[in-house]
Amino acid sequence: MNFQRHRGQLYAILDSTDDSFELETHDHSHGQEEFEFSEVFVHQLIHTIEFVLGAVSNTASYLRLWALSLAHSELSSVFYDKVLLLAMGFNNLIILIIGVVVFVFATVGVLLVMETLSAFLHALRLHWVEFQNKFYEGDGYKFSPFSFGFISEDDD
Repeated sequence: MNFQRHRGQLYAILDSTDDSFELETHDHSHGQEEFEFSEVFVHQLIHTIEFVLGAVSNTASYLRLWALSLAHSELSSVFYDKVLLLAMGFNNLIILIIGVVVFVFATVGVLLVMETLSAFLHALRLHWVEFQNKFYEGDGYKFSPFSFGFISEDDD
């Protein structure tokens, strides 16, 4: 069998599209590159603005997750105070049973299902959108899916 593809011999490095570290070169009679301070300054200013906006955005996202946990805590205390303790205060068995049923459905329906799903989606978004962009670089090897067309009958 032809295992060149699996050993990485048929892979090629992708061309880099990131020219953030390259300055334009101009051909002069002396063969020297011209250094333009304004171009470097604007380039660094853009990167600085992107960094500051990213830091503020990431901080706001994590604060949003913290606020979600505070809302979860407040909802649980409201359900406990306004449903369960209120039902216990009437000293009536039917009202107590209705209060416990409402408390259980509110706790399971709102706190366990909706809040868990919301916290999960926020955390997933934080990992993939804000945390992952610090490390992911789009360079590497071009993906070539497996195909039986690459396997010749001579290799059998």
